[in-house]
Amino acid sequence: MDKYDAIRYMLDKCIIAVVRADTGGEDLVKVVEAVAAGGVHCIEVTMTTPGALECLKVASEKLQKTDALLGVGTVLDPETCRMAILAGAQYVVTPTLSIPSIEMARRYGKPVICGAYTPTEILTAWESGSDLVKVFPANIGGPGYIKALKGPLPQIPLVPTGGVELENVGEFLSSGAAALAVGGNLVSKKLLAAKDFDGITVNAEAFAQAVKAARG
Repeated sequence: MDKYDAIRYMLDKCIIAVVRADTGGEDLVKVVEAVAAGGVHCIEVTMTTPGALECLKVASEKLQKTDALLGVGTVLDPETCRMAILAGAQYVVTPTLSIPSIEMARRYGKPVICGAYTPTEILTAWESGSDLVKVFPANIGGPGYIKALKGPLPQIPLVPTGGVELENVGEFLSSGAAALAVGGNLVSKKLLAAKDFDGITVNAEAFAQAVKAARG
């Protein structure tokens, strides 16, 4: 799908699973597959994970005929952004305001979700070309902070990241969040350590159902 179809897809599916592991290899690919099997179709593999680029390459090939959208997270610079896109990343997420990374993702026609927190950072990210803006860490301020931001910045699609749980999915969405990124509460370290891929699938199913319930 092209860039704009991918953006619409992320907004429609709503949940972005953030996969951050201590080890890479085949197990990391299995984690990506487990998340997709649970109905969470937007998956972000972070660059802090060993072998992230190889995982992106292998997983993108395996998921090519599915409706999963595979992206890369924790991108700090344009060089990493480019390598990840060439490895198969279909969208790019940064933890901080990185205008060079925004420019690189746009050069390759890929959606970019730039990280920001303050109103000034968020507006700067949006004006610099970020397609969605990641509000991180969202556990500081919670849904109330998202609601406050939407007052003066209603035009900017915000993606809270950090602190999103099953119990507050509805509250974040009703506060104006365009989508939600979920890390350890979906792909927990405990499940990763146990290689409990079925457990990861169950968590993904629960978050997908929470979105459906919140949207009515």
